[in-house]
Amino acid sequence: MAESNLEVRRSTTSVSVDIYDQTYHLRAHDPEYIQKLAETVDNKMRAVSANGSTVDSLRVAVLAALNIADELMRLQEHCRLLRGTVSETNTILHTRARSLSGLLDSVLAEEQRAGRPVPVSAPAGNPPVGSLANQLR
Repeated sequence: MAESNLEVRRSTTSVSVDIYDQTYHLRAHDPEYIQKLAETVDNKMRAVSANGSTVDSLRVAVLAALNIADELMRLQEHCRLLRGTVSETNTILHTRARSLSGLLDSVLAEEQRAGRPVPVSAPAGNPPVGSLANQLR
């Protein structure tokens, strides 16, 4: 157990941040990232304090945390909706591609029945496989 604590200490850097006029000494793998986080929290606390009448720093911190949690939840929901939209779009595109491939197959098959030559190419040594549309790729 002592070895793992020593490894953590070696891989982290000490960083001091100021949040709402309080200095916090932290250990971090990425001090610049911690500074950005601290700046975000400090800005949020100052915004809450400027818009409210409370001077109690604990109350300001809780209200700032609620604001940050609200932003997080809204962003998570937005990401979930975007993932759903991307998934739906992907499904629609695959369906449309299969439909167009089938339509192309029927047109090419009709061309073959009519006796018109249909150019089909395949990599050297590999016979064409699958639909006529796939053979044209």
